[in-house]
Amino acid sequence: MDGIGYSEYTEGNAVAEGYTPHLDWLLENCPYTLLRAHGTAVGLPSDADMGNSEVGHNAIGAGRIYPQGARLVNEAIASGRLFQGDTWRKLIDYCRRNNGTLHFIGLLSDGNVHSHIDHLKAMLRCATEVERLPRCRVHILLDGRDVGETSALDYVIPFEEFLRELNERTGSDVRIASGGGRMKITMDRYEADWGMVALGWKTHVAGEGRAFPSAREAIETYRRENPGVIDQDLPPFVIADASGPVGPIRDGDSVIFFNYRGDRAIEISRAFEEDDFDKFPREPRPKVAYAGMMEYDGDLHIPKNYLVSPPHIQQSMAELLCERGIRQLAISETQKFGHVTYFWNGNRSGKFNPDLEEYIEIPSDAVPFEQRPWMKAAEITDRVIEEILSGRFDFIRLNYPNGDMVGHTGVYQAAHIAVEVVDLCVGRVMKAVEKAGGILIVTADHGNAEEMFERDEKTGKVKLHADGRPKAKTAHTLNPVWFIVYDPEGKGTLRINDRVPHPGLTNIAATCFQLLGLEPPEFYDPPLLLVS
Repeated sequence: MDGIGYSEYTEGNAVAEGYTPHLDWLLENCPYTLLRAHGTAVGLPSDADMGNSEVGHNAIGAGRIYPQGARLVNEAIASGRLFQGDTWRKLIDYCRRNNGTLHFIGLLSDGNVHSHIDHLKAMLRCATEVERLPRCRVHILLDGRDVGETSALDYVIPFEEFLRELNERTGSDVRIASGGGRMKITMDRYEADWGMVALGWKTHVAGEGRAFPSAREAIETYRRENPGVIDQDLPPFVIADASGPVGPIRDGDSVIFFNYRGDRAIEISRAFEEDDFDKFPREPRPKVAYAGMMEYDGDLHIPKNYLVSPPHIQQSMAELLCERGIRQLAISETQKFGHVTYFWNGNRSGKFNPDLEEYIEIPSDAVPFEQRPWMKAAEITDRVIEEILSGRFDFIRLNYPNGDMVGHTGVYQAAHIAVEVVDLCVGRVMKAVEKAGGILIVTADHGNAEEMFERDEKTGKVKLHADGRPKAKTAHTLNPVWFIVYDPEGKGTLRINDRVPHPGLTNIAATCFQLLGLEPPEFYDPPLLLVS
């Protein structure tokens, strides 16, 4: 049930407020537990990081945690993979062909939630010392949220010294070009305030705004003028010399957004990449080569180019089940077909054993999800029931995308319908499983539809617009997901293993081995069930 999680809040909870008789029955009559589906449980840097479909399916299919986010970037830089990749080469070559400048935009701190200053320094060293680019510009977003509230100069002063030494050593021209507080410009999320991104575009790209000779002077001036202001709320600034702004983005330049966390990186990436963009006028819109540190949205493939690839996962569940002769089916509609195949298989295209595996893709409608919240759930279910009753497969994995894709629209009525559609289809699958003498696991890769309204992080209260309407939330959540086992012939022989201390998505793989009568690999995280 992609994007269907658990939340104790009911207001704005399309799952709790929906008519879900089958899910309700399962929770009343079957063994179940809650699984962590975000943060460190799926290899992300911290538990402040929401889960997503890519890392979620990676975790389920891999059976153990692989590094994502900061950890993955650290490894890519240390091994040199980042600088050997196609995207880095494309950015460098674009600058060389056009005598362009390499720009970096991102959060300047070591908070390690959205970015890390060490990643930026490593890329600047490579760009100047190895690639010998003559010019780089850095557009800094000030933190004060994941680090001290007024710690900006603790980063800016040493960073300016780092740039001075780098320029002296390499003969390059690397400078800070613009900046501002992360809650003022550029790093909006959930489409809450596109004006922030528009102001960031004006500051970074156009080079328009209040000018200062250095970032240090900008910060010190704003603090004098606005006593008590914290870093994340500092106004934007542009660095200028006698010739004007030192680093507007122009035709022929390359741009790297060096944040690795996705939620506050998606909107600026869309502004750089989308041809039919309508959120604000992009004046100017230079022709650039753009890349993010990572892929921020795997469903929508934002951005198109990124520096760090997904983790290299080996011995995934599907591969090892093939080695044991298990016949497998993977099925979803187009929106999530790649998740039950490519991501489930450890970011691997193709089958492990064509004789044992079959993949079925139900073509998705080319219609906005809020207009078709039922999506292709019925068609998926029709085919799954047919295959359950055929007896051709030992293990079937299917994904209902509704809770996630409709949840992303922010349209509560549509999400409500989406959840009820999934529940209806789960009920149909339950009957087929019972008829075939099988076992059904009901779970999810992350939450979404259970939290359709924005909430205050401290009070938990729903945020409201000026007219009293709840503010829609379109993003994934930090909530856990259910893991339910329906065993119609088991007669109570399956119990949740309460000795698993912090159950998460990675525990599902060993549990599937267990239910197939196979010994799980020792390197997988332990199974979630006790079988008596």
